Amino acid sequence: MLLVASERQVCVTDECCVQLVAIADLPSRFGEFQIAGFVSPCDGKEHTAIIKGDIVGKEGVVTRVHSECLTGDVMGSQRCDCRDQLLESLKIIEKGGEGALLYLRQEGRNIGLTEKIKAYALQDQGLDTIDANIHLGYKPDERDYGIAANILKNLQVKSIKLLTNNPEKIRQLSDAGITIVERLPLIVEPTQYSKAYIETKARRSGHLFGEFADTHDIDEIQSINPDELS
Repeated sequence: MLLVASERQVCVTDECCVQLVAIADLPSRFGEFQIAGFVSPCDGKEHTAIIKGDIVGKEGVVTRVHSECLTGDVMGSQRCDCRDQLLESLKIIEKGGEGALLYLRQEGRNIGLTEKIKAYALQDQGLDTIDANIHLGYKPDERDYGIAANILKNLQVKSIKLLTNNPEKIRQLSDAGITIVERLPLIVEPTQYSKAYIETKARRSGHLFGEFADTHDIDEIQSINPDELS
C-alpha cells in the first residue's frame, strides 16, 4: 500500500520529495526492525527509514531524524556525538516497541564527506565547526529537513515525538507540515574530543542543553528567544 501510494506521488516544483522504492526486514543487534529505502528524484540521493512496529496512521510516533556521519556512525570518531545519538535512538525506539529512525544522506551537515574533512582540518587549526563551514563558503548548516518531512508523509505518520536537541530541526519540520507533539531530549556524555563541538552547538546553534536540556514542550521551545539559547 505504501509503495503504491509513493509511486503515485507527484513532486511540486519547489520541493525535493522522495519516493519509497523498497521495504525489507532488518534484524539487528537492537531488535527486529524494517528498513525502507527512499530515493529523491531531484538529486538521486538515497535515504532510509529504520522502522519498529506498525507506524502507519499513528499519532505520537517516536522519531529520530539523523544525518549521515561516516566518521562518527561507522568509524566511531569521538569528534562528534553522532554515533552515540544514533545508537541511543535505536535503543529508545526498540524499548518503546514502536518508532522510526530516518537516516538522511546529508553528510557533514550536507556539505559532503571530503568537504567535512576539510572542515576538520580547519578545526585542527583552531576554528570551530561553524566558522570552518563559513570559511569553506557554506552556511553554518546546509541540511534540509524537508526531506524528512516528505519521508514521514510517505509513511503516513500523523504526528511524532521527536528525539532531538536541535530547535532548527523542530522549526523546519513544523514548517513542512509535520505535527510534533513532544521533544524528547537526546543528551549524551561528551568526550574530551567532542566537548568543544557540543559547546559550539549550544553556544552558536542554539541547541537545547543546559537549562533547556529537559524542555519537552514544543510551544515553549519555539517561543524561546534565540539569545537565550546562545
